[in-house]
Amino acid sequence: MTIQTTLTEAVQKAVAHLYSAEVTDKMIQLQQTKREFEGHLTLVVFPFTRMSHKKPEDTAQEIGEYMLANTSEVAAFNVIKGFLNITISSTAWMQLLLEVNSDEHYGYVPVTDASPLAMIEYSSPNTNKPLHLGHVRNNLLGSSLARVMEACGNKVVKTNIVNDRGIHICKSMLAWKKYGQGETPESSGKKGDHLVGDYYVSFDKHYKAELKDLMDNQQMTQEEAEQASTLMQEARQMLRLWEQGDPEVRALWKQMNEWVYAGFDETYRQMGVSFDKIYYESDTYLEGKEKVMEGLEKGLFFRKEDQSVWADLSGDGLDQKLLLRGDGTSVYMTQDIGTAKMRFADYPIDKMIYVVGNEQNYHFQVLSILLDKLGFKWGKDLVHFSYGMVELPEGKMKSREGTVVDADDLMADIIQTAKETSTEMGKLDECTPEEADEISRIVGMGALKYFILKVDARKNMTFNPKESIDFNGNTGPFIQYTYARIQSVLRKAAQAGIEMTDTLVLDTPLNLKEEELIQSIAKFAQVIQEAGADYNPSGIANYIYDLVKEYNQFYHDYSILREENEQIKKMRLMLSTNVGKIVKLGMALLGIEVPDRM
Repeated sequence: MTIQTTLTEAVQKAVAHLYSAEVTDKMIQLQQTKREFEGHLTLVVFPFTRMSHKKPEDTAQEIGEYMLANTSEVAAFNVIKGFLNITISSTAWMQLLLEVNSDEHYGYVPVTDASPLAMIEYSSPNTNKPLHLGHVRNNLLGSSLARVMEACGNKVVKTNIVNDRGIHICKSMLAWKKYGQGETPESSGKKGDHLVGDYYVSFDKHYKAELKDLMDNQQMTQEEAEQASTLMQEARQMLRLWEQGDPEVRALWKQMNEWVYAGFDETYRQMGVSFDKIYYESDTYLEGKEKVMEGLEKGLFFRKEDQSVWADLSGDGLDQKLLLRGDGTSVYMTQDIGTAKMRFADYPIDKMIYVVGNEQNYHFQVLSILLDKLGFKWGKDLVHFSYGMVELPEGKMKSREGTVVDADDLMADIIQTAKETSTEMGKLDECTPEEADEISRIVGMGALKYFILKVDARKNMTFNPKESIDFNGNTGPFIQYTYARIQSVLRKAAQAGIEMTDTLVLDTPLNLKEEELIQSIAKFAQVIQEAGADYNPSGIANYIYDLVKEYNQFYHDYSILREENEQIKKMRLMLSTNVGKIVKLGMALLGIEVPDRM
């Protein structure tokens, strides 16, 4: 039981005794007291004036007096207008510290057989190119959200839908067939996803050259040139052959996809990302086409003259949506309908969360309506975890032009930058080469993940690699360094023979900094629940930063190992231990490791 819940019950008892009225938990607003006033927590009294029939100040005074007399956790109070500022006793803070100390996974809600199941889709790569910086944000958000949802007490299934078919795949395949001369990952020394991505860029280069030739030499408009392009016609024909099951096209598709998957797996491992179940568009689009045809027969959809199938959503305040092209080939919406059908057949899903960028907001609005029309009860309740785009200081990235920031290159560069920065600062002086490499990896990946996850997912962001590695400020390395500092203190305490204890009796009150730190670490459980409810890991990232800032100030102002009072020394060691524990638990929810030494 937290101090907030204890005080909530105390307020309910006070109102019941004083005014013969019952109040719900939601009516009781407890906030951290503003620094300019004395107290730890502040009760907003205005909701209770209609029960007391008295002024806010008088109501606050009466509730404060009752709580002081009947609640041992309350040491003092003061009233500022309609706000009751409550001072918590040192004994209560100590009890709270002991409670946090006794729970190895403080703040995490245990998962049971009865827990709801949340499926979270993220990554969703195309097999025509390697993962890039945009995928990095998607994967880190999805992976972190999965950890947060599990910490909130949900069973979680992490899922990926691989876009392994479509015109974009055929472009890479056609370019390899025309210009590849049998090149393989082994013969080129390239990762498979990089090799296939190069041919996607190659297709675009030759396509643009063909368009330019048609427009310059045959005086075509761009639209006419696009229609006349033999290269694009060949790509579309390859897609039709794929959908017809042509053995040669299917064999090439399978071979190139295997190259890509091997490359993806390597990138995912480096990123610390994994999945419980992978679906493939090449399987799910058929299920989607089947459901669309069912909807057509039931009159939910309609055909146009070119034989394409559409949904008319004007009654829902939207427009018409293409579901099947005139040649029978499917679109992303068709695939998503099929994938949803398969997933809900595979798992007893209580909540389906799609981690997809905000440029697809309309797509998921439509998907929700279509699933509902098709009779899927869960259609209305799907969650689109919509996040903003990530750019570099120099601007946007473009896959077709080969100007994207490759995820592998990004991770390698940031780990190398971490190593160079740490070496310059002397933080690796006492490390073996192997230790230096491992610490550089932990710090570099921590910098990357934290910089991305600390930003509210809904906002667009600019990723600046140099800023992310800074050992000062709101960065991963700053938090990691604080954790390593705490572990150093604890090692020195052990070397000095100071025994840790699970019980504490203090003969002096806690100081303000100690109380604030206990209050901060105890807030972790609430922070996790808020992050889960809001589908936003940034709250955890910024909470951890505030916690380590607070601890560093405490570390600067007060001695720990040199404190003469043995009980205070042991209390501060317990406090340090639990700050370190919360930092490690919080960073783990972000997928970030923390090193014991830096």
